[in-house]
Parts: sequence; structure tokens; C-alpha cells
Amino acid sequence: MEIKLFIAGCIFLVLAVIMQLLKKKFIKTKQANKAFENVYSWVDTLWTALIIASIIMYFIIQAFKIPTGSMEKTLLVGDHLFAMKFIYGFRVPFSDGKRVLPIKQVKKGDVVIFQCPPSALSPIEVAEGVKKDYIKRCVALEGDKVEIKDKKLFVNDVEMKEDYVNYADTELYKNFNLYETQEEYQEAWEKGEFASLPVAFVRDNFGPVTVPKGHYMVLGDNRDFSFDARFWGPLPDKYLKGQALVNYWPLKRIKYIK
Repeated sequence: MEIKLFIAGCIFLVLAVIMQLLKKKFIKTKQANKAFENVYSWVDTLWTALIIASIIMYFIIQAFKIPTGSMEKTLLVGDHLFAMKFIYGFRVPFSDGKRVLPIKQVKKGDVVIFQCPPSALSPIEVAEGVKKDYIKRCVALEGDKVEIKDKKLFVNDVEMKEDYVNYADTELYKNFNLYETQEEYQEAWEKGEFASLPVAFVRDNFGPVTVPKGHYMVLGDNRDFSFDARFWGPLPDKYLKGQALVNYWPLKRIKYIK
């Protein structure tokens, strides 16, 4: 969205320059000059506003709307929130996700917004170049061992206390032995191959896997109904956009997101 705004702003900037050049040649009367100035004022305001808005959205803060229930009950469908895009560093344009000057590093428990990796998209979406933003909770960092046993999350063999998690489905899927070796399981997960498996094979019993370097493990708080890193693999750092800050709409749900 921010790129589109910037391009639109540049188009209006070019239009403003062209209008100034045309004014010297064709605007002769006082009446025509007044009409021209009115139109030019709008064009001038538009290119400035669009470029400033695109810069703010790309580097600083951006509004998002929750489209699915994967983060219930922390965030509900239709909630509107602001995300801090500079908190993990300012994104360098045209650098494949490189960031500089981070205020903090991603830590466990952060609710993060990111561009979903290709493994989370359907083949048709990949072919069409579709880009989506997801919001999930970071539960593990690079080098961490992650395992889910009967819906309970373990990181480095320690059971996590997750007061924010919502288990909406009482059914418990048994553990399926999908691969002969741990190495095969790890490789398949990193490639996002679990995205094509039935939910029962992955949801309630998962791993163990090790989060690779430069990646994160992210899960939805609505754990039984979340399409997350269990299925499409570890989240590369380059797709990270920012940290969810505050839920500002509806008014009755205004809160700091944690």
C-alpha cells in the first residue's frame, strides 16, 4: 500500500510541475489564472500528502485491520490497530527486507506483523504475485527447540505459560509419525511442506524442530484455528514489518496489545 501511495504522489508531483510549465504559456487572463490556481492547489496538496503518508507508513507507523479470527481472543475480526514499523529497525527500500537502527530485537511474546512467506500462499496466489500481511505471536527465536505435545507448547523442553492462548476446539488429534528421521521432519517443515497436510497431522502435536538462523516461530493465539508457522514453516526475518502497538477500534476495545 505504501509503495502505491508513493507512486501516486510522484504522479501528482509530475502533474504539478507540468501545470506550472503550461501556466506560463497558456494562462493569460485573470479568470483563467484563478481557476488554474484552484486546481493547482489541490494537485500540490495531494502529491505532498501522498508522499508524506507513504513515508510514514513505510518507515514509522501503519494501520491494520484484522481479517480473520486467528488471534482471538487477543484480537477479534474487524479490530483496527496501529503497528510500530521502526521498532525492529527502519526498512531499507529495495533491499529485500534489510533493516537498520533497531530500537529493540524481536523477543518471545511480541505480537508481530509480517508479509506472509510464499509457502503460506496458494499456488495461484504465488503465480499472481499476491502479497498479504499476517499477524501472529512470536513464541521462539533462532536456535530454539520447539515442540507441541497435546496442544501444550514447549520451548527448549520447558512448557510455556500462555495465558493469552484460546483453545476453541475440544478435540485432540493424536500424534502422527510423518517421517522416519528428525532430519527429514526438520527439512520438510523448513520448506513449508506441512501447509499441504491435513490439519490433524500438525495442529496438536508438532515437532520437535529447531528454529533456523534468521527466522522466528510465530503462532496464532487462537491456536486451534490458526494457519501459522506450524504449517508453512519458520518466518524469515526479512518478512518482518513491525510490532502491533495498540488496538484503537472499536472504541470499547481500545487497548495496548500484549
